[in-house]
Amino acid sequence: MTHESASPSLIPPLPVPEGAHVFAERVHELLDGRPKDEDTVAHALEGMEAMFDHIAAGLYTLASMLVGEGEESVRLVETAIATVDASACGDPVAGRKTCRRALSIAAIELLRRRSPGSLAAPETAAPASTCIDDDDLDAADVRRTEFERMIAGPDRDRVRRWLRELPTDVRTVFVLRASAGFTAQETAALLAANGGPSAAGWSAGAVREKFREGLCSLASQLLQASVGQGSGI
Repeated sequence: MTHESASPSLIPPLPVPEGAHVFAERVHELLDGRPKDEDTVAHALEGMEAMFDHIAAGLYTLASMLVGEGEESVRLVETAIATVDASACGDPVAGRKTCRRALSIAAIELLRRRSPGSLAAPETAAPASTCIDDDDLDAADVRRTEFERMIAGPDRDRVRRWLRELPTDVRTVFVLRASAGFTAQETAALLAANGGPSAAGWSAGAVREKFREGLCSLASQLLQASVGQGSGI
């Protein structure tokens, strides 16, 4: 796999939702530290329902990739929104990451309860495969918007089926890195703190190797799909 700069992705970026800049400005104005009554807040956010829907949909997509579609993912979105302190989200970019972090923590805790030990730290961080060289591993990171395009595009069923079939630890690491946008160190910290006693040993190196495993699996899946389309299957 080559560096992004040498081989630009063929997946187009997701468009910025209409009204995104206005939404960010209005939220920033509300977070000036002064008390706001309910009418003031409602007036400031008037007409922004579509943007709230967009944010919630993005969180649901992340939740469904981690724990599967359905009621549990809806509850994870509700938990994330309810636990995030709006006053700490004056920066829209930081606010989105804070929401993703809250949802990821709740998802990891759910996975831990659902299957204890499924997020156990690997005993070794030695490379499990060689489809991606060490020098190319970070450069091969799937952009969050690109992967979301894949998960919502014409091949969404194939990609979602591939995700469901991954081992829990590989899927979780892959989604936290490729979709939530966390670094290897941030991902390791999330797993170690919320994945149960057996997850305490997660390290950035272990995350990198699990992510490598997921990338190799995805590359194989896409290659199989390409061959199948070329042969008319």
